[in-house]
Amino acid sequence: MIPVIVAGWLQGARQVPTSHFGPRPRGAAISLVVIHGISLPPGQFGGHFVDAIMTGTLDPAAHPYFATVAHLEVSTHAFISRTGAITQYVSFLDRAWHAGRSSYQGVPECNDYSVGIELEGTDDLPYTDAQYGALIPLVAALRHSYPGIGDRLAGHSDVAPGRKTDPGPHFDWARLRRGLS
Repeated sequence: MIPVIVAGWLQGARQVPTSHFGPRPRGAAISLVVIHGISLPPGQFGGHFVDAIMTGTLDPAAHPYFATVAHLEVSTHAFISRTGAITQYVSFLDRAWHAGRSSYQGVPECNDYSVGIELEGTDDLPYTDAQYGALIPLVAALRHSYPGIGDRLAGHSDVAPGRKTDPGPHFDWARLRRGLS
């Protein structure tokens, strides 16, 4: 069953709105999904730290690594935990700050026209069955609500090569595409 998106919000997802977003440029159609990987601190899963960085409340003293990233203003549309739970921070209709300086198929500034999905993970570990079980219906719902996406699915490494490596070599693109067919 495909989940329902109403006014840019995924129904049934945990919602933690952030102020880290902006309007999409006039005429920018949603036409790309960018898959990311994140863990805070690096290599550790669980806890509230992803919520904290997405909402600008990450305590730089809580872990030595956080002093290097707590000042960043970042966000994503959706985050999928290792257990498959989905949290949404930004309406799909708005511009989240997930891709940074980026380009896809020659079109710059991917944040303007993409939806960002963060998977809790690292480049050197496989993602969980529960994550694919949540990701596939989410992407199906996005494609249903925003038909311009079509088959346009990319990794952060694809839109910011040389700068980003996520979701990493263990992300199973074939599994995602099979699940969507």
